[in-house]
Amino acid sequence: MNESDDEDAHLFREAVRGVKPLSGQPDVPRRRRPAPRARFARADRRAVLQESLGPDGGDPEQASGEELVFQRPGVQASVVRKLRRGQYRVQAEIDLHGLTVAEAKEALRDFLAEALSRNLHCVRIVHGKGLRSGHRGPVLKGAVSGVLRRIGPVLAYVSARQVDGGTGALYVLLAG
Repeated sequence: MNESDDEDAHLFREAVRGVKPLSGQPDVPRRRRPAPRARFARADRRAVLQESLGPDGGDPEQASGEELVFQRPGVQASVVRKLRRGQYRVQAEIDLHGLTVAEAKEALRDFLAEALSRNLHCVRIVHGKGLRSGHRGPVLKGAVSGVLRRIGPVLAYVSARQVDGGTGALYVLLAG
């Protein structure tokens, strides 16, 4: 030990001469944080179970060919199967009910641009079933499908499970 260390130690002892040590018990007991848990996991599992126990016919509209399915070349069939089963967590949603086609296209483009800027991978788009469209059928459904096919980062989309809107909604998988 050199003189500088001795002098520092002496100065420290002088500075703390009248100090009394604190008691060993903390003033405030610390509470444990609750373990994190997924909010909707139990409800999602129950919905999947109910869907799997239902009749094999499924949604009559989906059986009639009104289900939308799209995948870019190179997207594996297993990815589309998982998307169809609702196995990807939906990170954002937009509801286009009540909008005109022009308004819906603009809102959809803005929504997708925001989703891509936030690096979201799975979103849900609710376009409705077109029940008030009369003889024209579901107008927004076709418009949404057309927009999605023209947007490169859209890897795949499928009609949602019945509990999430069925043929009136889409799960959309985005490139990350």
